Amino acid sequence: MPVITLPDNSTREFDTPITVEGVAADIGPGLAKAALAGRVDGELVDTRYLIEQDANLAIITDRDEEGLEIIRHSTAHLLAMAVQEEFPGAQVTIGPTVEDGFYYDFAFERAFTPDDLQKIEARMEAIAGQDLAVERLVMSREEAAKTFADMGEEYKVEIIHDLPEGEEISVYKQGEWMDLCRGPHVPSTGRLKAFKLTKVAGAYWRGDQNNAMLQRIYGTAWANKKALKSYLNRIAEAEKRDHRKVAKKLDLFHMQEEAPGMVFWHPKGWGIYQAVEQYMRDQQRKHGYQEIKTPQLVDISLWEKSGHADKFSDGMFRLQADEREVAVKPMNCPCHVQVFNQGLRSYRDLPLRLAEFGSCHRNEPSGSLHGIMRVRGFTQDDAHIFCAEESIQQEVAQFIDFLHDVYADFGFSDVIYRLSTRPAQRVGSDEDWDRAEEALALALDSKSLPWEELPGEGAFYGPKIEFSLKDCIGRVWQLGTIQVDFSMPGRLGAQYVDESGQRKTPVMLHRAILGSFERFIGILIEHYEGAFPLWLAPVQAVVCNITDAQGEYVSEVKEFLQDRGFRVDSDLRNEKIGFKIREHTIQKVPYILVVGDKEVESRTVAVRARGGKDLGSISLDELASILAEGVAARSRAISES
Repeated sequence: MPVITLPDNSTREFDTPITVEGVAADIGPGLAKAALAGRVDGELVDTRYLIEQDANLAIITDRDEEGLEIIRHSTAHLLAMAVQEEFPGAQVTIGPTVEDGFYYDFAFERAFTPDDLQKIEARMEAIAGQDLAVERLVMSREEAAKTFADMGEEYKVEIIHDLPEGEEISVYKQGEWMDLCRGPHVPSTGRLKAFKLTKVAGAYWRGDQNNAMLQRIYGTAWANKKALKSYLNRIAEAEKRDHRKVAKKLDLFHMQEEAPGMVFWHPKGWGIYQAVEQYMRDQQRKHGYQEIKTPQLVDISLWEKSGHADKFSDGMFRLQADEREVAVKPMNCPCHVQVFNQGLRSYRDLPLRLAEFGSCHRNEPSGSLHGIMRVRGFTQDDAHIFCAEESIQQEVAQFIDFLHDVYADFGFSDVIYRLSTRPAQRVGSDEDWDRAEEALALALDSKSLPWEELPGEGAFYGPKIEFSLKDCIGRVWQLGTIQVDFSMPGRLGAQYVDESGQRKTPVMLHRAILGSFERFIGILIEHYEGAFPLWLAPVQAVVCNITDAQGEYVSEVKEFLQDRGFRVDSDLRNEKIGFKIREHTIQKVPYILVVGDKEVESRTVAVRARGGKDLGSISLDELASILAEGVAARSRAISES
């Protein structure tokens, strides 16, 4: 008779085999009602799963992360059923979960419209209201293939034929509708109470542009209506902050079809870019980095030696030059090793920290391009630290401190830490990976930082720590990284002479704080919604006259502030002062300086700070002091207030 051990180590004994839902009911009616699935000896199963021998059991509800995942996956099936009821002839393909939701790909004779999505969603609500039982059936490969072939589901048949021999084939049925799936699923459609279809897009079957174009319907699902409403509000806020919309409004940059995935920076946007770059240049110099510049075009042989040609072949732009094949640089690492290799290095030269604002190009799929968040041409705040193995932990710990200071200066204080360990496809020995992973873990622990492990997510040449930030609306952005590499220096012939006169291969630490400038600036645009802190604002102040009589003094004020390093414009247009103030307020200029006859006479300016705060009339020296203090504070005053 099965003895069930629960997560609190308590046990329950039953006279006969019992289902997961039976155990939940035995514990209490509330848990029975809330149960979505179970985890039996570590494996997720449906509530109707029969436990026939002693087992460890955890009841999964919508409060669990797995429970929410099951709700979303089950809602994808609800979507597929609704589509096929509403649009007979539509074929289903795959419907996985994604962050905050799910999608399902369909083959259909015409494109789905927004009106179609409304109809589909209404049908989903109706099916959920029927509270149809969700049943799991197991079929043989032949039976499953015939069943779906008879239904006209060509794509499902192809999936079945591609499944590994011996794999159990399960089908989930709700009402008369069924779909191929491993599961688990919710016990009935009535458990799906909070969902919303969000958009429809094109997608190639199995991601291959040579295959048929399908239609992908996206949706989101949550445990309850309150959570759904909160998410939709966040989405609306994110839409309002979309960096592409804000950039157009503030005239920061544009992109066009003639240069897909490339950015056309306008003067104001380039001003932000330069402010970020100069800040990072100053900070890196303070932390012992030497700035270098390496070529854009490099012979393919170097990328073959480094291992990048095998790993990133599809993402590299290649061309012929002088009867040689060269690649446009997709990353900076191998080129930095070439700088290290010029001359024989000594242990006294280590650690050697080489930094580059490296311009890189990658042939990203057109479907993945997204404003300046995902581009083909980008610049990294890239650097590599060449050091002895015994210095790894210290260098990583110092880098973490450096990174925290930078993020604080940009207004971010909520950092998430993840350690990504060895992937299946990698270079280097297991012993090297053991030492590298241990060094990174010890560096995090030495700072008493909370971190989680991401098994198998490391780079092909070494493990890494990933640093992610939360923005003002709670979105998480993966930015910084530091990676330990025992492999590439040796592959590319890097050596130094140690204390005993022996030649040794240095360890190479790959590190970035911001990642790509383009993506980071996109994040800044959305985080601040274009209202940049003073030190980043492309125009920090604008001087406006009331009448033509103040024109000369306006130019004087502008020159005074520009001579002190501030980014200042003037507005001498023959417009009413109220109109000028409104326009520059819309442009989110931090300070609007108004000059009338009184200000000319007193050699002052009337200052309006962003947010409508009136600072009154102040002297130019006092204004310069206020601006200098604001720039020096960077974004810390915002993040810490």
